[in-house]
Amino acid sequence: MENDLYAVVGHPISHSKSPRIHSLFAEQTGQALEYTAIQAPLEDFAGTVNTFFNRGGKGLNVTVPFKEEAWNLVEERTPAADAAGAVNTLYRDDQQRLCGDNTDGPGLVRDLTVNHGLDLKDKSILVLGAGGAVRGILAPLIAQQPLRIVVANRTPSKAEKLAGLFAGPLPIRGCGFDEVEDTFDLVINGTSASLQGDLPPLSPGIIGPKTVSYDMMYGPELTPFNRWASDQGAGQVIDGLGMLVEQAAESFARWRGIRPDTSLVMEALRDRVG
Repeated sequence: MENDLYAVVGHPISHSKSPRIHSLFAEQTGQALEYTAIQAPLEDFAGTVNTFFNRGGKGLNVTVPFKEEAWNLVEERTPAADAAGAVNTLYRDDQQRLCGDNTDGPGLVRDLTVNHGLDLKDKSILVLGAGGAVRGILAPLIAQQPLRIVVANRTPSKAEKLAGLFAGPLPIRGCGFDEVEDTFDLVINGTSASLQGDLPPLSPGIIGPKTVSYDMMYGPELTPFNRWASDQGAGQVIDGLGMLVEQAAESFARWRGIRPDTSLVMEALRDRVG
């Protein structure tokens, strides 16, 4: 019997840890599947997706820069995908319709609340950045019933627009980096600054001794943002490796109907990253 086929699609894609993660999931849960990486041409993401499924593929993860395009491509979206305005998990339903989900936000929240034991209820949260990565996490964060959320971005109008999309009973405000001066319980870096070794221009006052700093990026050492937060006296710093594994587990569960034990996989990956 042939293994079911899954893959991650992006551009570039050679750096992706998804094949390793899903292979570990499959081994742990006894699932017969093969998971590969596909680099799609920037101008033909849709063609790549259609070819994969028409050849019998069962599911795709989608990464940069195709998540918004995937959202437009699908016929059916989960509420999480609708709220995120982006899709990172593709599959076909019983009617062979292309469906899309977004597991990034649930992955982040599970990493915070389950892996690190944080209670986000009535907490003050600062989210840095206003791109697709941040939009994908806001609805799951709001569902945790924090006290308030502030979205800060280099271009204030983008943060204000994003905050407006999620306006409701929970106070959520968008602003520029230079307008943030309060101390927060949780600061989440959703910018790509760490990839370039840069830091958003922030007041040190946002960090207090009880502040948790969470960088959605990860690496073998502290990210530049978490190093800065630690230098300002943050009580705890966390990188995004757990989010990566948890969002993958959410996709795996969507496809296979079983959720793997992520702690074992994170240990294996952390050893390799280190």
